Amino acid sequence: MSKLLEIALGLVTGIGGFLEAGSLATAAQAGAAFGFQLIWAIALGTIAIAVLVEMGGRLAAVSQHTLPDAMRERFGIRFFLVPLVAVVVVSFLVLASEVGGVCLALQFTTGISFRWWAVPVAVALWLFLWKGTFGMVEKGASMLGLVTLSFVVGALKLHPPLADVGAGLVPSLPAHDTAQYWFMGVSILGASVSPYLFYFYSAGAVEDGWDESYLGINRVVAGLGMTFGGTIAVAVVACATLVLHSLGIQVDRYEQLPLLLSVPLGLWGFRLFAASLAIACFGAALEIALQLAYLVAQGFGWRWGENVRPREAARFALVYTVALPLAGLLIVTGVDVLKLTIFSMALTALSLPVTVVPLLVLMNDPDYLGDRTNGWLSNGAVLAVCVLACVVALVTIPLKIMGS
Repeated sequence: MSKLLEIALGLVTGIGGFLEAGSLATAAQAGAAFGFQLIWAIALGTIAIAVLVEMGGRLAAVSQHTLPDAMRERFGIRFFLVPLVAVVVVSFLVLASEVGGVCLALQFTTGISFRWWAVPVAVALWLFLWKGTFGMVEKGASMLGLVTLSFVVGALKLHPPLADVGAGLVPSLPAHDTAQYWFMGVSILGASVSPYLFYFYSAGAVEDGWDESYLGINRVVAGLGMTFGGTIAVAVVACATLVLHSLGIQVDRYEQLPLLLSVPLGLWGFRLFAASLAIACFGAALEIALQLAYLVAQGFGWRWGENVRPREAARFALVYTVALPLAGLLIVTGVDVLKLTIFSMALTALSLPVTVVPLLVLMNDPDYLGDRTNGWLSNGAVLAVCVLACVVALVTIPLKIMGS
């Protein structure tokens, strides 16, 4: 019975924790610009992150190692510094975009500029991590994130043509703005296959005391949780297509996004959008800040754990204590949060080979996995997605910068 409860809570956490600033912004821009055409990128990214999350959980359950800990042990500290720097830089930019998302949601509901909310939001996030437990971060915030299911309700109210949705699962060339199309595609992949998700999941499995008896739970939670989360992202594309694309509105600022729900659901839709943005981004910011602390502490062999008192894991707590104010200060400068979000997703895609290839090496090492190593299919699928995302990012990011 306890295992069934773990599956139920894990699925709820996966659904509520999937949609955040990156997934929301990229899906909305894709739908507004290209209709249903980029649904294939969400599907591809969802499959990849489900496989990667399952790998992270399996590594933790079988070897009792988190991913950074195993990487440092297997490859040495010098090699580990490469993915460490890549993940820290990308995760910090994503953290700032999540803080900005919370601030914008507060601006929508109060009329006070998002810049004034940056410091209070950063302090609230820090207090939550300082006083909270891992269960509060993992399950509490994500369960509240189920409010993002309102996008599914909004999409159903708009009656999307199922034939067009199905056609979007097949990659096709756009009739216009080819560079923008591929840039949006790679941004969606970056939002879906974000390294913080499987790094955080791996650390959480160790913190929760998983062993090999949890491998079945791990597969179900990773597969169904990410699939349901990807469905919410597809619902955002549907809302953007039927509301923004049909009106010829191109998304270039966050203030346009409440239309996604206010058109199909009226005033309650506006409120649900603000709540979805605030809760989803707050939960993601907690996980990213905690993942940064996990990454640095585990990589250097410090004591770590959200369930450990901060004074007993001082260096671990110091990491998120530094990261959150810096992210808040970036938002105080008045940075364009939407542009920051989109570009951080594209940079995430660019960094994927550096962050994923070491995981694949570990997942094929019997010293860590015994007879639970990867099969050729999962290796090939994940590697193909990461290489595709990286190559497209290398081409489209410079084109996008020059075009802007």
